[in-house]
Amino acid sequence: MKKKIQTLLRKALLQDAKMEYELFEYELKEHINYWYKGLKADQEELVFAVTENSGYVAMVLITKEKIIYVNEDAREKLAQLWQDSYKKNIERLLPMMADNLANNIISVNGVKISSGTQKPFLLEQKLLL
Repeated sequence: MKKKIQTLLRKALLQDAKMEYELFEYELKEHINYWYKGLKADQEELVFAVTENSGYVAMVLITKEKIIYVNEDAREKLAQLWQDSYKKNIERLLPMMADNLANNIISVNGVKISSGTQKPFLLEQKLLL
């Protein structure tokens, strides 16, 4: 199951496959305020969450200004922020995200700005059951 999820995530996050808005509404939307509070408490630049259900993938990205990006817009915004590091960061995260999702845990990732580079980098992965 984990390999199948990882393949679906790779397609959605790296190969521009379509994501499902209904899945965002069903699994992610209700948690936005909770994740935003965590973002503020942890002083992160953004937080993004990814889920998979029945072969469909959805994603949400929340900025510190509480701007919310969904699915393809979230992927595009994250790629824009990470620039050249996007592919490498996603490849690094894919096994952890797939493992979480295989265990029915939404994969939530916080991102901070490194003071040395002023580029966003992955800080930690949060879990939501």
